[in-house]
Amino acid sequence: MSGIRGKGGMDGSGARGGGLLVAGTTSDAGKSVVTAGICRWLARKGVSVAPFKAQNMSLNSFVTREGAEIGRAQAMQAAAARVEPSALMNPVLLKPGSDRSSQVVLLGKPVGELSARGYFGRSGPAAHPPSGAASPGRTRYSGREALLGTVTECLEELRRTHDAVICEGAGSPAEINLRRTDIVNMGLARAARLPVVVVGDIDRGGVFASFFGTTALLSAADQRHVAAYLVNKFRGDVSLLEPGLEMLRDLTGRPTVGVLPFAHGLGIDEEDGLRVSLRGTVRESVVAPPYGADVLRIAVAAVPLMSNFTDVDALAAEPGVVVRFVDRPEELADADLVVLPGTRGTVRALEWLRERGLADAIARRAAEGRPVLGVCGGFQVLGERIEDEVESKAGTVAGLGLLPVRMRFAAEKTLARPVGEALGERVEGYEIHHGVAELLDGAEEPFLDGCRVGSVWGTHWHGSLESDGFRRAFLRRVAAAAGRAFVPAPDTRFGELREEQLDRLGDLIEEHADTDALLRLIEKGVPQGLPFVPPGAPAGTS
Repeated sequence: MSGIRGKGGMDGSGARGGGLLVAGTTSDAGKSVVTAGICRWLARKGVSVAPFKAQNMSLNSFVTREGAEIGRAQAMQAAAARVEPSALMNPVLLKPGSDRSSQVVLLGKPVGELSARGYFGRSGPAAHPPSGAASPGRTRYSGREALLGTVTECLEELRRTHDAVICEGAGSPAEINLRRTDIVNMGLARAARLPVVVVGDIDRGGVFASFFGTTALLSAADQRHVAAYLVNKFRGDVSLLEPGLEMLRDLTGRPTVGVLPFAHGLGIDEEDGLRVSLRGTVRESVVAPPYGADVLRIAVAAVPLMSNFTDVDALAAEPGVVVRFVDRPEELADADLVVLPGTRGTVRALEWLRERGLADAIARRAAEGRPVLGVCGGFQVLGERIEDEVESKAGTVAGLGLLPVRMRFAAEKTLARPVGEALGERVEGYEIHHGVAELLDGAEEPFLDGCRVGSVWGTHWHGSLESDGFRRAFLRRVAAAAGRAFVPAPDTRFGELREEQLDRLGDLIEEHADTDALLRLIEKGVPQGLPFVPPGAPAGTS
C-alpha cells in the first residue's frame, strides 16, 4: 500500500487521499454492498477510509451525532469503515413523498419539497451546513446541476482527512436522459477525477451486454474514467465465466477485477426499495430455532412510503422470531405482534389502512389485548387526531384512536439521537419526524417519548429495538400478552451481528476481488490510455 498513507488519516503533508467510484449497470446491482465491503477490507488493513454518496434517494435514513439526516446505507458504510457517520458522506438526500415529488435534504437538513421537474430546475431555497459538522461554507440550493460544487467540496473535505474515500454511484451511469445534470455518477467522477468500477448483477442475466452497453453509451470523456468491471452474485464455476471476461476485455480494453459469489443475507440497509416479499421473510433469512417452547410471529404493515423499515431487523435477528410484511387483514390473524412502521406519508398510510380493512383488524386486536407497536409514523396513526398542514396538507384527520395522543405536524423536522430508559432498560434511538405529540390523559405508562395503553405501544424513536436488553424485555411483554411460551435468547447481541455481517462483506472483497488492482486504482487514480468503445453518448448528453 505504498501510495495510501497508512493508518491514522492525514500524514501532515496536506496531501489528499485516494478515491474510487463504485457505479452499477442498474439499480440494486450491489453498489452499496460492494462499497461497504471495500470500506471494511481497507479498514481492516489499517487504512483510514470513508464512504461517500453524493445524492441518495431513500426513505431509510439515519441521524448523525451532530443532528444531520443521511441515508442509512451511508451510515452502515461508515460502520464498515469504522468511522463516525457525517453529513459530508451524503450531502444530498431525496425522500420521496409521492411518485413525482421528494423532500430535498441538503447537508443533513430539509430545504424543501420539490417535484422531479423542480429538482432538475434551477431555483430553490438556501441551506446551511449542519451545525457542528466539518462542512464546506454556506451553500445555496439552486437545482441539481448547481449542487455539483457542493458535493465535490464535501468529497474533497473527506479526502483531506482520510487516506481513501470510496464513493457510491446511483442507478446507472448510462442514464443518458439525466447526464447533463448528473452529480453522482460520471459527473462526479470527472469533477473529482475518480476511477470508476462498474458492478453488474449476473444473477439477473445479461451481465456482459450490461457492461458493454453501459460503457458504449458514455461519451469519450466519461469512458476515460471507467477503469474496470466487477461481477456480483455469481453462482457456479468461475472457470466457465472466464472466457466471457476475456472477450469483454478484448471488446472494451477493461479488466474485470472480481467475481463475487452469490450469498444470502448480505444486504445492508437498503435505499432504492423494499427488498422483502410482502408475504416472505426479511431478506430471505432463515429463522433460528426458538430458545423457548414457542416461536413469536410478527406482522409488519407494508404501508405506503414506508420508511426505516430496518427497525424490524433487530426483531428478525432473534432466534424464534418470524417477521413478515403484510398488506391484508387476514394476515394479522396469527400474528403475536403487529408493527406499524414509519412512513413519509402518515395521512396516506392511515387512508390505506382503512381502505384495506387493516385499521378495523388492528382496532379489534387492541380491544382483545393483543399487542400492537407503532413507530414514528405508525405511532402517529395510532393517536386520536392528526393536524397536518405540512406533509399531506390534509388539515385535521381522525386517527385510529388507540392511544391518547394528538399529533400536530410542525414545519421544522425533529432530528435527534435520544437516550432514555423503558421497561427498566437503557435505550438508544434516533428521531426523524415532523409530528409533535401531545400526550393526553389516559396513558397507562410512558414509553420512550410516547406511551402505552393496554397492549398498544407508540414511540417516535427509530432504532430502539437494537438495544439488546430493551428488545428482550419488550419481547417478553409481547409473549406474555400473546400467551406464547416464547423466551428471548439471552445472548443475542444485535451490534455484534451487524459487525459480523460487515466482516463478511470485507471477506467477499478480500477473497474474490483483485485487491491489488483495486489498490492501484485508489492510489494512482484514472488509468491512462483506456480505449474508446463506440458509439458513445448521443450528442448533447454530456
